Amino acid sequence: MNTTKLCFIGAGFHAATNIYPAAVEAKAEIQAVATRSLERSAAALQRFGSSGRPYEDYTAMLENEDCDGVVVVAQPGDQPCLVLDCLRAGKNVYVDKPLGWNAAEALGLAEAAEQAGVVLMVGFMKRYAPVYMKLKQLIDQESLGAARSFQVKFAVDSTPFCKDEEQFIKLAAIHMVDLIRYLFGEVIQVSGMSGSSGEYISMSLSMKCAGGVVGSIYFSGMSAWSRESESVLVTFDEGFAAADEMNRLTIHRSYAGSTLPWQSLAEEDTILTSSASAMSGGLRDLYLRGFVGEMEHFMDCCRKGQAPLSSGRDNVQTMELCGRILSALGPDREEAARFSS
Repeated sequence: MNTTKLCFIGAGFHAATNIYPAAVEAKAEIQAVATRSLERSAAALQRFGSSGRPYEDYTAMLENEDCDGVVVVAQPGDQPCLVLDCLRAGKNVYVDKPLGWNAAEALGLAEAAEQAGVVLMVGFMKRYAPVYMKLKQLIDQESLGAARSFQVKFAVDSTPFCKDEEQFIKLAAIHMVDLIRYLFGEVIQVSGMSGSSGEYISMSLSMKCAGGVVGSIYFSGMSAWSRESESVLVTFDEGFAAADEMNRLTIHRSYAGSTLPWQSLAEEDTILTSSASAMSGGLRDLYLRGFVGEMEHFMDCCRKGQAPLSSGRDNVQTMELCGRILSALGPDREEAARFSS
């Protein structure tokens, strides 16, 4: 297999902690790096074992480098312009979420990618996390019957980087918002209640999806949750499945014996989990959270010229749902959620 050559724009904390290592683990070749500092670009190349070329001007990199794709991991407000320049240069692009601050901006970038005939992928890594891929398989194959309902919990200390509900939904909880669409299809009804105060986020949501699945969502962004926590529970016709903290999936099939279920040890739970070992060298988290999987998917799409699972076009629907959630939380959020005007 030929090596996939990637150029990078940005080398901040998230990029250096998750995206660069995941690309290396996915067997990408880091061909060039562009940041605002030539020294910082060179340091990033050295850190990840690349003999590629450093840049302090990303436009020069786009002009000079013949690569398979460009990875953009920058500040959310900067990413639309960076991505648009990449698309105009005819480059395939992976960009960290969110792409565009609303559905209208996201749509413009999706259309630009389609007009350029290039790949545009948005970094919703939970779609590529093993626990959620297995859960998606259970839903699609209906091995436990049809999915009927779900409960989602996501709690994190978002106070350092989210100062209101709009920032929380679009910078933190957006991964779970996108995951709901991925697992259950498009959402047709949203209602919600908020107990938030400034940067201290507390909200409860209810949703109904086009296929009839209904669900409840608990979001919390407070310093109380310095230990980030997430879970997804799905009830099917013939059992349930519970994804817990991204490293454990419990699958329960309803008892179908001839005697009462409490009369014997007849009920069965299947537990799927990842081993914890010092031998992972810290890579376990990159795999379980989906970072390696999304890099592998992007590279495969670049080679084949096919639309990614989390494409720019698909991203429009996620940004639209973010806006609908904000609107559902109350009239005072309507201005923040006015994404289609």
